[in-house]
Amino acid sequence: MNELKNQEKAAIEAVAGHFSATWEKGEGPPDAYIVIGERRIAVEITTIRQRLVNRGISTKPRLRFDRVAIGFVRRLQIALHDSVPDGKTVILTVTAPIRLSSKTAEALEDKIRACLARRTALGEVKDTIHGNRVRVRIVKGGSRQGSKVIGFVHNPDSDPDALMDLTQSLLDRLSAEAGKRVPSRLASERWLVVANENGLPYVETYRHVCSQLSIPDGFKKILMVFAGGQVETLTDPARAPQRRTSLISRTSGRY
Repeated sequence: MNELKNQEKAAIEAVAGHFSATWEKGEGPPDAYIVIGERRIAVEITTIRQRLVNRGISTKPRLRFDRVAIGFVRRLQIALHDSVPDGKTVILTVTAPIRLSSKTAEALEDKIRACLARRTALGEVKDTIHGNRVRVRIVKGGSRQGSKVIGFVHNPDSDPDALMDLTQSLLDRLSAEAGKRVPSRLASERWLVVANENGLPYVETYRHVCSQLSIPDGFKKILMVFAGGQVETLTDPARAPQRRTSLISRTSGRY
């Protein structure tokens, strides 16, 4: 019988309470089962590895989703997809407003390709291109199905290090779960619960990261449990189309 650690046990108890469900230990895998009505759900629990450092910035990252921001990131995702090796992901941030968007994207493509051409193809770059502050971090993790470029266009008062750190932490956990075998016992579906005991609840940012990543096969839903038992849904296929539409159609261009 799989023995749950204290933080994992607290996470599954919070999820069961959130859905007014019962739960029991799993065989490892899964870590646990929860029962909601007639549904028996296999649950994997992972603890996110915190990279966030207290830099004195307590406000949540404010991301931009205006047409220029969306187009800028999408162009880089398409242009660089075949250049990024399987098993690696490029995380990039650009401070809004973006000046000379096309020229900046072209120059940034060249810079990222040069980084990928190095023997290690890992590392971080800070630069200013056509007046735009950009950050690039190449990390391990990811798959050929999902986007190999995770991009953020953020307001000047947002911390790009925090964006990169939380993205890398979540990517680490999703990559680790991707290789696990499916549970042997019958279950109606399979969920992933990410315990984030010490992290700041940047829920919308985590959701934006998940919308760009490849979700490990078989998981119908990904939940995150924050300190104090706060439970938030990061991915849910039933809500995904509405979520994508709302991101693109925001008139404010940020949240």
